[in-house]
Amino acid sequence: MCARVYNFSAGPAVLPVRVLEQAQAAVMELPGAGASILEISHRSKPFAAVHEEAKALLRELLEIPSGYSILFLQGGSSLQFTMLPMNLLGEKQTADYILTGTWGKKAFDEAQRLGSAHVAWNGKSDNYSHLPAAQDLDHSSNAAYLHYTDNETIQGVEFQSVPEAGSIPLVCDTSSNFLSRPINVGRYGIVYACAQKNAGIAGVTAVIIRDDLLERVPKNLPPMLDYKLQAENDSLYNTPPVFGIYVLMLICKWLKNEVGGLDAMARLNQEKARLLYDVLDAHSDFYRGHARKDSRSMMNVTWRMPSEELEAEFLTAAKDRNLIDLKGHRSVGGIRASIYNAMPQAGVEALRELMLEFHKQHAK
Repeated sequence: MCARVYNFSAGPAVLPVRVLEQAQAAVMELPGAGASILEISHRSKPFAAVHEEAKALLRELLEIPSGYSILFLQGGSSLQFTMLPMNLLGEKQTADYILTGTWGKKAFDEAQRLGSAHVAWNGKSDNYSHLPAAQDLDHSSNAAYLHYTDNETIQGVEFQSVPEAGSIPLVCDTSSNFLSRPINVGRYGIVYACAQKNAGIAGVTAVIIRDDLLERVPKNLPPMLDYKLQAENDSLYNTPPVFGIYVLMLICKWLKNEVGGLDAMARLNQEKARLLYDVLDAHSDFYRGHARKDSRSMMNVTWRMPSEELEAEFLTAAKDRNLIDLKGHRSVGGIRASIYNAMPQAGVEALRELMLEFHKQHAK
């Protein structure tokens, strides 16, 4: 028996125990295959069944309408930062980007390497602590698409509503809140997410793309970077991340059968986040939340304390209670609690209890 800690890592992140148990068994033998999930061919019938089930479950959970393709690619969201402008940005067009944190800025920087990119809004002046209002967005007249990051893992800000893009294709990096709540896929041209936050393990990236956008892909792109070619080959142009797709399928089954779908998951996530934000609000003189109240993330709760020495002491106390990976990103500092789908409420309650006790001991 192993003693599992409460893992607040921003990613790769905590997985449901039930999924870990199923994956553990499949590493020895995938049911019906007579071989490990790590051994079977991506062209085999057992994997074809896994692949199709993963796509079907995503369509069901997200209520993806007809006219969209689901791709399982590699390279993480960072590769999507490059693929997007390569595939969708025409020579006489501009790509619009809303910059609400580190990952949005990285996406914008990659687009600039490949063509014309425009900042529709930038929250840098306030250290990315809040999100723009609709009237704050500065759209280009010839935009190929509007890109935004739904949840910024490092800063802990999350969109509460979908930005208005008009007739421009809306592109969303939903890596760190994918499958944490319902979304209206029909409002988007592309939704993409690396799996290692809420949807599985590192190595697979889900891309949901509206089929008409595939016709905009220029000819003679490198095959691995070509959305249209990947769609035509059902993500099997080369060997896909077999194990990653399998784990993503298990996550989707867990969400459907054990959690009760994305509406239920969203309610659980809101309750977990409330436990921590209530402490921040009650003791704001001691715990200084990074994000403004109207921009707070349900996935990544970030805060500072009166001194770096106290933050270090808090992290030590947390580790002593088997609460790990709470150190904030170096660009923001402080504490970051990543409370993704699979984080049990008991883990959040244990962290809340530590916060209350620590405040009582150290607040002046």
